[in-house]
Amino acid sequence: MDDLELACQQSGYKQIAGIDEAGRGALAGPVIAAAVILPLTCSIDGLRDSKQLTPKQRARLADEIRRAAISIGIGAADNRVVDRLNILEATLLAMQNAIEKLAPQPDYLLVDGINLPTTAISGEAIPKGDSRSYSIAAASIIAKTTRDRIMMELDHTYPHYGFQKHKGYPTAQHRQAIAQFGASDIHRQTFKLLSDD
Repeated sequence: MDDLELACQQSGYKQIAGIDEAGRGALAGPVIAAAVILPLTCSIDGLRDSKQLTPKQRARLADEIRRAAISIGIGAADNRVVDRLNILEATLLAMQNAIEKLAPQPDYLLVDGINLPTTAISGEAIPKGDSRSYSIAAASIIAKTTRDRIMMELDHTYPHYGFQKHKGYPTAQHRQAIAQFGASDIHRQTFKLLSDD
């Protein structure tokens, strides 16, 4: 999973940041982006796409990534930004914010997906990058664990929706709660909140 980083290194880049997001498909809450610069010699056992991990594995790996990383930046776009811009633009804005928080700044970006955020830093978009790059995999874990923690905290403020369980994603239970209680002020109004049946 470090082929992309090695290719960047061979091209003369030294600070390579992986960037990924969590929460694009959710009906509620923010979209969170993480940017992670790992040492080029970094080896973290079990590091892979956050979607392939259990919550317990993600939590352990997030701790290891935080200890090993040269720098981590986290950006967010809340539901109001998502509704105002659209989910793609909100995601790219969150990524831009995450990159800006890195110190030192990277000299190359590996971004999960097919779109690059607006930045003067060179980089490339990598489809399915979270399973092809260890830097992006690390960013996916940081983004996911950060967002899950936020949604679990929001569960205390909005107890009717079950955010603790589904983290704002479109489960049957979540849609049922929206039908029963209406949308909260952290729901994305431009998303299809109710099912057709």
